[in-house]
Amino acid sequence: MPVLREAIARHQRRFWGVEVDPDREVLVTAGATEALAATLLAFVDRGDEVVTLEPGYDSYGAIIALAGGRHVPVPLRAPHFQPDADEFRAAVTDRTRVILLNTPHNPTGAMLEPAFLDLAIELAHRHDAIVVTDEVYEHLVFDGRTHTPSAARPGASGRVVSISSAGKTFSTTGWKIGWLTAAPELRDAVLAVKQFLSYVNGAPFQPAIALGLDLPDTFYASTAATLQHKRDLLIDGLRAAGFGVSRPAGSYFVIADAAPLGHADAGAFCRRLPELAGVVGIPLTAFVHPDRRAPYASLVRFAFCKRVEVIEEATRRLGTMRG
Repeated sequence: MPVLREAIARHQRRFWGVEVDPDREVLVTAGATEALAATLLAFVDRGDEVVTLEPGYDSYGAIIALAGGRHVPVPLRAPHFQPDADEFRAAVTDRTRVILLNTPHNPTGAMLEPAFLDLAIELAHRHDAIVVTDEVYEHLVFDGRTHTPSAARPGASGRVVSISSAGKTFSTTGWKIGWLTAAPELRDAVLAVKQFLSYVNGAPFQPAIALGLDLPDTFYASTAATLQHKRDLLIDGLRAAGFGVSRPAGSYFVIADAAPLGHADAGAFCRRLPELAGVVGIPLTAFVHPDRRAPYASLVRFAFCKRVEVIEEATRRLGTMRG
């Protein structure tokens, strides 16, 4: 609906200083995942390479495979989960068609530095690739940090497809209202695929999300502050329970190391965790190719997008396992 496309354009200008034409540079999708799928299917042909950061959202590998592409991951290493620039340069070649980035990052909560985004755009120009950025956690950032969109960086025009959604910001994941913004020729290529995936979705929700995007800055600030408080509660509780914990800069996930509790295999630990403590976590290895799981073997992802009393009870239960 025009009301939503116009609201998305205002949002990009208001928060990130990026000007987009709501009629020619905005596409509304069935969540960010459809935007990702349509984009990769539009630009990736059989044998084309897609560079990603690993661990990564599990949809990436599946969509790359569906498109017939070759998945080229660059590792993110604990505890800071930042990519190595030299490894990234080596991964991007003339065979690369898409550089797929995610910041703030799922599952680690890391945020990519502006200098790294600049490097990605530079390499995209050099190798005639496209940078696709998954930014669904753009407003869920902590400790005074500010999200940096790739589209706001020098050289981004005509090279960057920016993807986001309403689900994380407004806690409306089931509504499946996402979008992408890109130069007209890029948006049109994605539209040619998207119209055969869902054509249109969530029509009754679109005006509501448009209203949400125009909410005052106080809403966005309070949302981030509330999540930061929950993050800190979970971190403190996990540390008290004996886990090693990384401190996420954004998203709503914490990575905890179960090795100090004597659990070297996070997969086995997470399968036992409901019985041991009545709590559920996801092994970080679930977001990594089976051949590359060793560095992440004991790491677990916990989510803090829960009620405060749930987080407090969960950490109390986890604390009973210590010793």
